[in-house]
Amino acid sequence: MPITIDQWKNILVEPGFITDVQYAEITLAVQKNSDLDIGEFITNKGWLTDAQLGKLIAEFYGYRFVNLSQHTISKEALSVIPEFVAKKRQVIAYEMTDASIKIAMADPTDMEIVRMVEKKTGLHADLFFASKVDIEMATGSYESSIGESIKSVLANPDALLENEDLIVEIVDEIISYAYHNKASDIHVEPFDDEVVIRLRVDGILHDIVRMNKNVLELLTTRIKILAKLRTDEHRSAQDGKLQFEVDGDTTIDIRVSILPSTSGEKTVMRILSDVARSYTLENLGMGEEHMEIVRDAIANPHGMILSTGPTGCGKTTSLYAILKILNRREVNISTVEDPVEYDIEGVTQVQVNTKTNLTFADGLRSLLRQDPDIMMVGEIRDEETAGIAVNSALTGHLVLSTLHTNDAATAIPRLIDMGVEPFLVASTVRIIIAQRLLRKICSSCIRSGPPLQETIDFINHQPKLLETLKKAGIEDPATMSAFYGAGCNNCVNTGYRGRVGVFEILEMTDEIRSLVVERADSSKIMNAARRNGMSTMLDDGVQKALNGSTTLKEVLRVTQ
Repeated sequence: MPITIDQWKNILVEPGFITDVQYAEITLAVQKNSDLDIGEFITNKGWLTDAQLGKLIAEFYGYRFVNLSQHTISKEALSVIPEFVAKKRQVIAYEMTDASIKIAMADPTDMEIVRMVEKKTGLHADLFFASKVDIEMATGSYESSIGESIKSVLANPDALLENEDLIVEIVDEIISYAYHNKASDIHVEPFDDEVVIRLRVDGILHDIVRMNKNVLELLTTRIKILAKLRTDEHRSAQDGKLQFEVDGDTTIDIRVSILPSTSGEKTVMRILSDVARSYTLENLGMGEEHMEIVRDAIANPHGMILSTGPTGCGKTTSLYAILKILNRREVNISTVEDPVEYDIEGVTQVQVNTKTNLTFADGLRSLLRQDPDIMMVGEIRDEETAGIAVNSALTGHLVLSTLHTNDAATAIPRLIDMGVEPFLVASTVRIIIAQRLLRKICSSCIRSGPPLQETIDFINHQPKLLETLKKAGIEDPATMSAFYGAGCNNCVNTGYRGRVGVFEILEMTDEIRSLVVERADSSKIMNAARRNGMSTMLDDGVQKALNGSTTLKEVLRVTQ
């Protein structure tokens, strides 16, 4: 049974581990997010270490506590529980004797897994409590490395020529490895004399393996077969989709793009994680103040909501999260997308297809004859699509779409450049959301302390950053607490794991409408928005750095 908020008070406040003020902060956070992991919240704040908190929880449940980082994990014991089961059930077997096997569990009441281990080994299961973070780090002991098939090809480049069936195993291993390492994209990149496999993890590309050039055609052909693409076409770009089963019980969707280059066909596979389907604006990183603005905007039955930012910043995911809020049986929601990334139950989704002349503009025109209440256009790319979308918003529909602009204010002159009359922009646009994705500090190795002198010197030469820190109540950067990731197995020693969004939301106030009609430039619109209380992505990012979600360095890397 999970620990209730009142029980947390008994565990933490009464013995004096945290103060009443800190407990009030926990209570407020739970009110805002009922799914909040209170233990993670406490350790992220730096009030208790993971080990300290683990001992208290173990004592509450009446189990012995184990700090796995202080133990050498037996490979024999580890192999008893499959890796995907260990990660899914937050359990790990770490020591084995002739009579018993020691198991660390985040939920020691999970008797099903205990019975499975005892039946499999014939040994008595000796149960210990360990924190989720500690178990997650310990699962790094599993050898999640590129598999034996790839190693054999690296050792003997001609192995594929002797046994082409190996290519099936290699592609499977690459996809499985990418999935287990939480990669968003797999790149198969050809060069003059080699093929490089790279993974994008938390927005950063990492080289994984280099292979002989003779592997390229076999790799590409196998991926084409899986994605039902033409294997005899090598001069044109092809796009497709495939489904892949990992760990025996999980099916993932993968979007495939193949593009001819001077060195051969390059393949990029986008892994469409099921987690993204369940995202809400809150767990994307949007604060309560921003969410309130969004709720007010989508309460209107007509108008336009725009999401802006570069490719891969989470624009579509944010719009999907808004559609989840709007998705009710009494409304008709339709989308035109390129591509359709996730199926949404109860929503009619149309895939753009240039081969049949089904463009965004044509799809949008067709949707208008389908009696829609709410429409989402994957992207406004041209004058025709912009005109239809704006007129749809003007004639009683709620329209959601994306634009590629650097910030919220720039979206307005961008629409006008596309031929939309300024008075129409002023009349239809409700809000413009600009966003980026920042790497989060790894929760397993987060540390805090006074900033380094080089960090202080850097901040002092950033006027906008200094201004933002002063707004947050920090007059002297030397007095602030700096959070960072020390690096561990869990984050592959990068100090970062996972990502969180930073946002700015421009509301169409009377002052901004007047500026739009006057064709004011984006800087004037931005200044007016800030005077009216808009917080920028830099403001939002600095706030997240101050509360330990990310680092100032990461905020500046992404927002500047």
